[in-house]
Amino acid sequence: MIVGVPKEIKKEEYRVGIVPGGVRMLVGNGHRVLIERGAGAGAGITDEEYAAAGGTLVPSAAEVYGQAELIMKVKEPLPPEYDLLRPGLVIYTYLHLAPAPELTAVLLNKDVIGIAYETIQLADGALPLLIPMSEIAGRMAVQVGAHYLEKTAGGRGVLLGGVPGVDRGAVTILGGGVVGTNAAKIAVGMGARVTLLDVNQSRLMMLDDVFGSKITTLMSNPDTVERSILDAHLVIGAVLVPGGRAPTLVTRDMMKQMKRGTVIVDVAVDQGGCCATCHPTTHDQPTFVLDGVTHYCVANMPGAVPRTSTFALTNVTISYALALANRGVIAAIAGDPSLARGVNIFRGNVTHEAVARDLEYTYQPLSKVLKR
Repeated sequence: MIVGVPKEIKKEEYRVGIVPGGVRMLVGNGHRVLIERGAGAGAGITDEEYAAAGGTLVPSAAEVYGQAELIMKVKEPLPPEYDLLRPGLVIYTYLHLAPAPELTAVLLNKDVIGIAYETIQLADGALPLLIPMSEIAGRMAVQVGAHYLEKTAGGRGVLLGGVPGVDRGAVTILGGGVVGTNAAKIAVGMGARVTLLDVNQSRLMMLDDVFGSKITTLMSNPDTVERSILDAHLVIGAVLVPGGRAPTLVTRDMMKQMKRGTVIVDVAVDQGGCCATCHPTTHDQPTFVLDGVTHYCVANMPGAVPRTSTFALTNVTISYALALANRGVIAAIAGDPSLARGVNIFRGNVTHEAVARDLEYTYQPLSKVLKR
């Protein structure tokens, strides 16, 4: 199979779809890997490293898309790439289609196969290709939140860890999954007073066992959410509905009552966000202020640490890429239920139920589509 890796064109996105080690694995299995020149520069990976691993360097994205059967990316295709898509091409990347009706329509019209990293799901519910980026985003959320709490950055002027004789900063984390757990680790490590909310009692019990008295766990409902965010200096949105739009937990009315200089970091913004006032921002303009509350809503947070992120991503994407290349797309999908859950678009059909529901398409189960 010919696997193509184009350079990412999303603003301030420095990650790349594969590292040289992943190229070496694909080439070692008899496949050809096309790398757009300069694709790895943002992550500190040179063209020479890709060539040494057996990759074939090509000068443009058009050549990558024009020759490849499988495209490995980090972020979703953007409008300049739409005309490069063609029927039957497999796009293997983070798609996040639920809040992206235009992209979904393009993928359907282009008759491609769209496999979303974020919805490949194991039998136990784990999302293996989302986990490493969620770990990074969760850890970064506290780091960037602490910075924007500084008065010189527009914040309330609160040190999360406090000092002897002075209250510690209060951090409220909405969601106890991978993002929330990693955010809690860093917030606790910085000495903050941490409250974490989730709707899953079993998850709260597990987190209570892990953190003990270092955090307060609460069952999430409108009352506990409101009470916790009004007490907080830093609010981290960490909710996830696999493949679907994030629920709105922080309403505009709640936000109006928050302390001036409070910071919201909405990690869920790439799925629509869990704060009603949030909209996607970029690394070069990461924040906006509304009613005195700083909103940090960068939709590709791990892109700020591209080397760490790229290597962590390839660690988990390469095994599925090998399966797709070695077995062929149809056989690989049919033989692995986890991979099949990643198929959001299959040649004109929406094959992920949450995406279909949120964008009001007719859901077409992949098993039925494959039998046609």
